[in-house]
Amino acid sequence: MLSLPLRCLCVATALLATLLARAGEIPPSVVWRLDDLASLGGAKTEIWGAPSRAKEGSGSSVRFDGKADGLVVPVIPISEWKAFTIEICFSVDADGQPEQRFLHLQDEKGRRVLIELRLLPGGQWCLDTFLYSDAAHRLTLIDRAKAHQVGRWHWAALTYADGRMTHFVDGVRECEGAIQFEPMSATGRTSLGVRQNKVSWFKGAIREVRFTPEARPAEKLQRAPKD
Repeated sequence: MLSLPLRCLCVATALLATLLARAGEIPPSVVWRLDDLASLGGAKTEIWGAPSRAKEGSGSSVRFDGKADGLVVPVIPISEWKAFTIEICFSVDADGQPEQRFLHLQDEKGRRVLIELRLLPGGQWCLDTFLYSDAAHRLTLIDRAKAHQVGRWHWAALTYADGRMTHFVDGVRECEGAIQFEPMSATGRTSLGVRQNKVSWFKGAIREVRFTPEARPAEKLQRAPKD
């Protein structure tokens, strides 16, 4: 359960985003840069295993061992948002599990958002995303023909608005589908590096996560860094 001050902050942030959106002004993204294991977005993290900070190219990242490493943050950055974009910058290793769930948001009512991947033959992977509102409203997006090389930095993005879910890699749309997804509540958790029931561990590194209260078009999404 969130502390009262933290819960109030989450609700206030969501309310501000809603008011600005109604006024036609979309506020800046909530940005989590993984340069501090102890906190993300001003909230204290729960650390599973021994994820480690790493300096890679021009940025800092957190590495996960694919067996027991994870970070859990007691907030839902997209709470109360009717539309959203979630972007994550990551690099996956070649020798992890076939199924890896590396970003998981879940609220007190069981509504879930997951960004996952599947390892493919030949040192490649494909993106897998999932929205769950209730048993009658759930959707998985995956296209194994959209393959990407392991060992490189990429940005994955998941957008939702007006009953439409879409996912992208490096600003290129790969899959989309119809689903009615209810806004998430402020009470819940976000995990990085693993699904919250401690299965499907991620082996690789994560640099940054961004949350924006609109479904951003492809031309406004993040692309792979050069290093």
